[in-house]
Amino acid sequence: MSENDNHPETTPPAADPAAGKPALPDRLAVDPRSPHHHAFVFEHDIGIRFNGKDRWDVEEYCLSEGWIKVPAGKTLDRKGRPLLITLKGKVEAFYV
Repeated sequence: MSENDNHPETTPPAADPAAGKPALPDRLAVDPRSPHHHAFVFEHDIGIRFNGKDRWDVEEYCLSEGWIKVPAGKTLDRKGRPLLITLKGKVEAFYV
């Protein structure tokens, strides 16, 4: 099974012709196993501004619902992945 079989949305959203970068999706995850992971977006550096501060530790975000998921310190879940906590607030995504 190819990587694209797991993700229904394999084509990038409408591209920004001026910058040559795809539009950022409403929800995006760093984990490649997530259905919200879009590899074509990660070809460029992405920044997240949460409540007016730039965050570089964001694992997943949702613009419309206004939340981000970040690691809870060095705590790991039972499968060895970072334990994530959800923070709510104003979320802005941008290309660096």
